[in-house]
Amino acid sequence: MGHGHHEIEVKQEQFVFSPKAKRFSIILMVLGLILTGIGIATMDNHSENHNSTTITAASHASHGEATVHNEGHAPEATASHEEEHGNVPNEKFGPRVVFHHQDKPASTRIWANMLIVGYFFLMISLTAVMWYAIQYVANAGWSSSIKRVPEAIMTFIPVAFVILMIALFMGKNEIYHWVHYEHLGLKPGDAGYDKILVGKSGFLNSNMLFIFPTVLVVIWYVMMRKLRSLSVAEDNATKGDSSFFKKSISFSAGFAVLFGFTISVVAWLIIMSVDAHWYSTIFGFYNFVTHWVTMITIMAFIVAYLKKEGYLGIVTNEHMHDLGKFMFAFTVFWAYLWLSQYLLIWYAQIPEEMAYYQIRFEDYKANFLGNFFMCFCIPFLGLLMRSAKRNRYVLAIIGSIMIIGHYHDVWLMVTPGVFGTGMTFGFMEIGMLLLVGGIFMWWVFTALTKRGLIAVNHPFLEESVHHDVGV
Repeated sequence: MGHGHHEIEVKQEQFVFSPKAKRFSIILMVLGLILTGIGIATMDNHSENHNSTTITAASHASHGEATVHNEGHAPEATASHEEEHGNVPNEKFGPRVVFHHQDKPASTRIWANMLIVGYFFLMISLTAVMWYAIQYVANAGWSSSIKRVPEAIMTFIPVAFVILMIALFMGKNEIYHWVHYEHLGLKPGDAGYDKILVGKSGFLNSNMLFIFPTVLVVIWYVMMRKLRSLSVAEDNATKGDSSFFKKSISFSAGFAVLFGFTISVVAWLIIMSVDAHWYSTIFGFYNFVTHWVTMITIMAFIVAYLKKEGYLGIVTNEHMHDLGKFMFAFTVFWAYLWLSQYLLIWYAQIPEEMAYYQIRFEDYKANFLGNFFMCFCIPFLGLLMRSAKRNRYVLAIIGSIMIIGHYHDVWLMVTPGVFGTGMTFGFMEIGMLLLVGGIFMWWVFTALTKRGLIAVNHPFLEESVHHDVGV
């Protein structure tokens, strides 16, 4: 299936997880544990006050005298804030949850960060499957020489999902105010009755929080396993047998359609529902793109490392250039979605929409602007030149900033909605990223050792060796 090139012989390569790489992943895990421990040790513990407030609210509810559990400012303070800023979210659109991080128990920060890091790596693993599927659907030849890398990344799905489920199971009552509201059992006419949350209760409820993501992730994981089994069968097939390749195309098309239509549901339930009164029609797609560009960056890291260690001899600077172009292109696309969502809400000034950006722009301004610089400005300028996309050192520096930036992006989606004002991106946040990042590295590199690095029976491998894109 080549495009006019002479057939060549490609030798198989077997990756060995070197002691140096193992030490580095262990260092990441140990450093992550230390920083996470420091973060836990330096947390303010206000669980006693929070628990007493929650019990009081629940007690009132049980006696038909429910009070609003707004977890924070007095009505007078909220009113004065609205008078000062004009068209801002108000009680007309449901009780506005206004609080400081001191109003949450200390354990909330642990579960929230576990949710963020679990969701981050789960989405990276899932977008690796999407990348893999798109290559087959598009009949892409150039990427066949690096297909083992996304195959290894996608095996991390169950690990990330377990981390996420632990966070949801242990911290759902503290992370999602709609779960707390669900337990109050308020009726129309009761103080604090929230018609918006009641209207969404068919979707936003504790059962759906666990059932929907679990069912979808299990389906995606089974389909991923099928794609991997077809890849193994292709490796073991006789040369020239393209039957498994054709089956992979059909199955990849099914996965791409299913994943494309259902990934937003997971983003809505786990991330967007943190701000339950707010919604965005492009939030699911925005979530996909922020993890998509992160996955491509990680894939470029791994390919560059394998090249440095003497593997992937058939991979050239052209392949690295292509990965760099993908990093650059989807950085621009991420910025387009980020700015579009913000500008439309800013321009319309609809109060229930403004709530999301109001707290993030006013109370987390440094994080808000820093997020834009790490995820767009620095990568855009750093990868603008052709030579930068081919230089593994430049890719390593810019890529590291991008990974931290997009992890911080997920943190900014979650933290203000959970804690209100006053939180910082500190030791625990960095520590959990390094901890799970070290586990991710160990897991993926171990997966790379299970099979040969070269898909020798892939029908488009020759095109990849010659970097033939079919034009």
